[in-house]
Amino acid sequence: MKLRWLGHSAFELISNNGLNILVDPFIQANPACPLNVNDVHPDVICITHGHADHYGDTIEIARNNPNAVVISNYEISIHLQRNGINAIGINCGAEIAIGDVSIRMLEARHSSSLDFEIDLPYAGSPGSFLFNFENGQKVFHAGDTGLFSDMKFVIGEVYRPDVALLPIGNIFTMNPAEAAIAAEWINPQVVIPMHYNSFPSIRQDPEEFSKLVSEKSSECKTLIPKVMETLEF
Repeated sequence: MKLRWLGHSAFELISNNGLNILVDPFIQANPACPLNVNDVHPDVICITHGHADHYGDTIEIARNNPNAVVISNYEISIHLQRNGINAIGINCGAEIAIGDVSIRMLEARHSSSLDFEIDLPYAGSPGSFLFNFENGQKVFHAGDTGLFSDMKFVIGEVYRPDVALLPIGNIFTMNPAEAAIAAEWINPQVVIPMHYNSFPSIRQDPEEFSKLVSEKSSECKTLIPKVMETLEF
């Protein structure tokens, strides 16, 4: 499995058999991302919640890649379907298999609206995703979230991801100290920080996060990729 960080909370995950999964495709307005929408060619697009910095360029990317399917919560899927997009709605606890990867939606503690629309329509409950790859590797994308106990008792103890992608930016999500607690509870082999330094309001030092993680768990390794860097697991 390969993982590439596109800045903010946008990630590209590629299975060993070549299935391309794009998570939270915030591309064009993402100040950290050098790509444009024509540079990404996903088979699957996953959206954690409705805010513009996660919903991003979903419609344009999906239209550019007509064989792609979008996976989101039910409310966002209806919005996408009304815009002619091939979208599947699932909700917390549900799992769906696409190619050689199973995708499960789990909880996140946040808000969710289509904040790029004038009337700010409700966009269902925010979520996170657990990706189970063909070789048994599991990647958890936390979406936007605060710290909550299910990170320990459900995500950590039941699903046991190998890699966890956790927000550290504060203001809208956990800060580095809380994210380090989340890493301790989830107890993955590798943790990767996200949702930081894209904007001044979420400026954080990922090295400080790494230090906090190492103080809490000697078994969890922090990786801090550069934008566009590809990691292989």
